[in-house]
Amino acid sequence: MAEADIARALRQCLPEDGVLWQAEDCRPYECDALTVFRELPAVVALPRTEEQVQAVLSRCHALGVPIVARGSGTGLSGGATPHPEGVLLSLARMNRILAIDPLACTARLQPGVRNLAVSEAAAVHGLYYAPDPSSQVACSIGGNVGENSGGVHCLKYGLTVHNVLGIRGYSIAGERLEFGSAAPDAPGLDLLALAIGSEGLLMVVTEVTVRLIPRPPCTQLVMASFADVHRAADAVAAVIGAGIIPAGLEMMDRKAAAAVEPFVHAGYDLAAAAILLVEADGTAEEVADQVGEIERVLRGAGASVLRVSSSDAERQLWWSGRKNAFPAAGRLSPDYYCMDGTIPRRHVGRVLEAIEGMELRYGLRCMNVFHAGDGNLHPVILFDANEPGSWERAERFGAQILELCVQLGGTITGEHGVGVEKINSMCVQFSPEERAAFFSVKEAFDPRGLLNPGKLIPTLARCAEYGRMHVHAGALAHPDLPRF
Repeated sequence: MAEADIARALRQCLPEDGVLWQAEDCRPYECDALTVFRELPAVVALPRTEEQVQAVLSRCHALGVPIVARGSGTGLSGGATPHPEGVLLSLARMNRILAIDPLACTARLQPGVRNLAVSEAAAVHGLYYAPDPSSQVACSIGGNVGENSGGVHCLKYGLTVHNVLGIRGYSIAGERLEFGSAAPDAPGLDLLALAIGSEGLLMVVTEVTVRLIPRPPCTQLVMASFADVHRAADAVAAVIGAGIIPAGLEMMDRKAAAAVEPFVHAGYDLAAAAILLVEADGTAEEVADQVGEIERVLRGAGASVLRVSSSDAERQLWWSGRKNAFPAAGRLSPDYYCMDGTIPRRHVGRVLEAIEGMELRYGLRCMNVFHAGDGNLHPVILFDANEPGSWERAERFGAQILELCVQLGGTITGEHGVGVEKINSMCVQFSPEERAAFFSVKEAFDPRGLLNPGKLIPTLARCAEYGRMHVHAGALAHPDLPRF
């Protein structure tokens, strides 16, 4: 169907400025934050109300036109990459905080509300929203629901799925769907958990009810330096093994710290092979006790330097370094590829050692930051897209890291999602029977496959092609890399 015809059909349910179809108007929507995958949509739809979303979905369903929902475009897996013959449905204009209930500790939000804006609005009640991705200043709640986003405080307070009470939205056919409830549990199947992290394949979310929690009266951050990455990794296990659940437990290797320090001036120890950031929160008494215990455990694990934040400003400065690791990478290289996978905590040191071997193999540098407390790693591969073959090497580098994650008992994603980026790696993680089950769920919600087509779930043919081109799941490790 021609772009002009789709635009004409959508103008019957959207205002004039809510439909874009000229190439120059659609260009800003051609990719998300994973910019190596680009595709111009046929049409961009910009609804402001639920009724307009429902009308767009119903019309596209009747016409057989694919739809890709988009939040703020900060995703890192290509999940919002448009379909060239479809509609890019931007929910950015639906950005109102509908209600905050300080007694129930909840907030009702439209999907375009920025993550950080929720905590800013709730602060007057002494509350905040716990999931805090590094992109929280820009990323939207709807996108967080689609990807099941986390952040540096997800170890203690959980991912998006642990902090959302309910969602409302529409199927591709325009049928209204509501999952979850204000009660501790909802009757029937847990379709709320199914929808969170489904990456726009099942429904379009138009309202989200989130849980707010009291802001802790006291917070302190411990920064520890280690001369060896294995000791730092062992220290992570030691903290958890001691029964301590920090508010945050993050790790940065020397390359990441060296990239961040000139950018943020956080005061990081550039001589350290790895830095741990361990945060305690609660009452002043609880924090004092926990910080003392954290220091004891980290010294016993071989920390060479220990510092405790002396003010909230210093604590925020140390965190700003960690949260700006990705922008800092842009100062070192024309392009970077931020990966996402999970591993058991005990393998952190081994994975870093293996990545060093991969750097030599592919001729590319890689800096590493981790949500170390829950084993969610974020290697940042530096490359130059203007150099022939550089992106292809970066892509193979990333795929091998994910293969290693699976080999060690982990998964191919922790919070970035699968999207376009990791669709081939799904062939490594899941069996044909498991992928067939995924397709069955997709078909139950979207029989014609019009919502975000070609994402997340690989076809059998695609996996067969991937198997011919790559090592199979039973022999993932390359001969020149450490075996575990």
